Amino acid sequence: MTDNTPIDPSERPITPAGLFHLLVVYIVWSSTYLAIRIAVREGSGFPPFSMALMRVTVAGSLLLLWGRLTHRRVRLTRREFALLAASGLLLWTGGNGLVTWAEQRSASSLAALIVASISIWVAIIEAILDRRAPSRLFAGSLLLGFSGIGVLTVPSLQSGDPADTLSILALLGATFTWALGSVLQSRKPVELSARVSAGYQMLFGGIGFLILVLITNEPLPTPTTEAWLAWGYLVLIGGALAFTSYVTALRLLPTNIVMTYAYVNPVLAVILGWWILGESITIWTIAGTTLVLLGVASVFRDRYSHAGET
Repeated sequence: MTDNTPIDPSERPITPAGLFHLLVVYIVWSSTYLAIRIAVREGSGFPPFSMALMRVTVAGSLLLLWGRLTHRRVRLTRREFALLAASGLLLWTGGNGLVTWAEQRSASSLAALIVASISIWVAIIEAILDRRAPSRLFAGSLLLGFSGIGVLTVPSLQSGDPADTLSILALLGATFTWALGSVLQSRKPVELSARVSAGYQMLFGGIGFLILVLITNEPLPTPTTEAWLAWGYLVLIGGALAFTSYVTALRLLPTNIVMTYAYVNPVLAVILGWWILGESITIWTIAGTTLVLLGVASVFRDRYSHAGET
């Protein structure tokens, strides 16, 4: 098989290794919404794009250094350069950057809830690319999960300040760009180790962040101790560890299975937001969480039913 051989991500088997990396994404990325909120909320001293720039530059450099020290190939072909640049800008500058900017104003739980719509965008993008509609079970599971997201967001939407509209739009934009980046790297994999690939994507995303810092004329960071701790967590755990697992999961599992993290993350993020920052949990939260978990279970059931038919 060559680099240019088309790959159908839906045909990949579900393996223990792939599920392990997906579990890392489930757990760690649920906490990054909280860490981002702590790092960029009012009074933290971290402008959003500057924080993100520092985060991806350090994490990406560490991953490439790891690649050098372990004798992995780090030299890029022209094809790899183009693919990693595109996916890095979509995933980090577009996806993560818009979330980081929005969390200056939005609660961490609300950000996680809106980002859950990534799975729906991925399903739509893949259906268009494959020129086929998703199965009824998969479509139903997406609808079920999205209904849960809707239930979870009702209190915030009812009591939200109209001034936060831009933040909500930014979060919606983030879901679309992250979905595009995810589908791109899933369908056009590169022959680099997952850590090296993740490192380059972060650094390319960092170039985008640098441009945004200059365009918006952000002030120099003056972070509090709490903000520095949140940033360090985002660099080492949320970035270097979890993003590598995300890239690996996209290589090992069907894309629609990997995208279930967007359903699980909000549930855990809501719990963490309540526990650490006192964000409320109501009957809406419990009902929405139930629907989200049912949506995740349905996605897995859909995948296993297709695997049994092949």
